[in-house]
Parts: sequence; C-alpha cells; structure tokens
Amino acid sequence: MSNTDSSSSDAPVVGCVFVGTSLDGFIARENGDFDWLTAAGDALGETGYDEFFAGVDAMVVGRATFDTVRGFPDWPYAGKRVLVLSRTLLRRVDAEQEPDTTVHATLAEVISTLQQEGRRRVYVDGGRTIQSFLRAGLIREITITRAPVLLGSGIPLFGPLGTDVHLHHVGSRDLGAGFTQSTYEVLPPD
Repeated sequence: MSNTDSSSSDAPVVGCVFVGTSLDGFIARENGDFDWLTAAGDALGETGYDEFFAGVDAMVVGRATFDTVRGFPDWPYAGKRVLVLSRTLLRRVDAEQEPDTTVHATLAEVISTLQQEGRRRVYVDGGRTIQSFLRAGLIREITITRAPVLLGSGIPLFGPLGTDVHLHHVGSRDLGAGFTQSTYEVLPPD
C-alpha cells in the first residue's frame, strides 16, 4: 500500500490510533506491563486489528513501545515500515530483528521521512507519541478498546494537549468478555 511516487510528497500524513486501555484510561501499568489487556485471550471477539494493520503504510512508535515489542518472541510489525520516535535510543537498530526500522529524534524528522517515502496513513502507537501527534494536529482517527479493569495508575493514553481536541463518534461495539471498542474521527480545529 505504500506509495513511493515523489510527486505525492506534499500530501499530508494521516495518523491513526488503534489502542487498548483500562477503563480508567491507562495503556499500561507504570512498569509498562499490559497483562490485564491480554488476559481475555480467546474470550475476546474480533477486534478489527488485522484489517486496520493491513490498511496502514507505516508505524510510528515511541521508545517505550519499541522496547516492549523488541522483547516479543516474534517481531509484531513484520512487513511494515517502522519509525521510532526517540531522543535517547541509539540510531542503530538490528536489521535482522527489527527489519525496515529507523530511529528519529524529532517529530519533524519522522514526518519528513514519511513524506519523502510517500507514506500517508500511519499507525501511531505509544502514549507520548500519540500525544505528540495529537498536539501537532496529525491524528485523524482513534479506535480505543476498553478493557473491563481499573488500574488506578499507570501510563495514560492522553495527557496535556494544549487545546481541546474535538471528536466525532463513529461507532461502538461489544467485543465480548466485557471489552468495548469505540472509534472516533478527530475533527479539524475551528
């Protein structure tokens, strides 16, 4: 789905979020663990993740998310271009373990790279990275799957944004095992 035609390099990058949270809005425990999200296993119905993932050109993740998925037995982003947003990660990544992955220190670098490569619809993941994209007005769609658990503390999905972000509710559905999923369109600022 990626478009590498340089004539489209001026087209905007569209960020999309597909994320799971606790009912009180945390994407992970303070130590980064999200066992509470995966605990439902087979009881959880079809989430739409595979279709969503197939429809994006690239992924942008933060350092914490990248470090978490690096520990998985298999690279979960196989076949996707991955850009890591981090000021502290060394610029080198293991090309065998994390193929087609590069590190960028600033959001401007990430956007420039995506535009140069002709990538338009990107999956944005990680709390701080999602917040950065929201503050920059680069998120157009948010899908949140809420788990039936209250954590009380952890890593929040949202934080200070600088201004209100207005949303249009596209739809909600019951996924089973107490999980619900809602999709929102991010409205342009007035």
